[in-house]
Amino acid sequence: MFGPHHHQDTDIAKNIRVIEWLKADLLASLSALFKAMLRGNEERLMDAFSSIIITCYVLGRRLGISFTRMDLKLESKLRQGIEEGHEMERWYGDLSALLAHLVEKKR
Repeated sequence: MFGPHHHQDTDIAKNIRVIEWLKADLLASLSALFKAMLRGNEERLMDAFSSIIITCYVLGRRLGISFTRMDLKLESKLRQGIEEGHEMERWYGDLSALLAHLVEKKR
């Protein structure tokens, strides 16, 4: 009834739909973040930030990037920002603090 490529075609179509859903979810989470910032609600802020981070990792995975590679790239970007004197690093030390947090979590 179905050809040999039916299952593969179905998987590709499903993956495309999931990617589109994740993109929309990312926008919705960003909107929720902005609303939470206006309202000053810390719980909603944390929820929105968490949703954004999760969606980014899952979207990356759906696009063929492993969580480990994402982590390594994140650390690399932080080190690069530190070395290049990114404003957030110069003014507040945020990049170093985040890098230290991520490295400590791995132990």
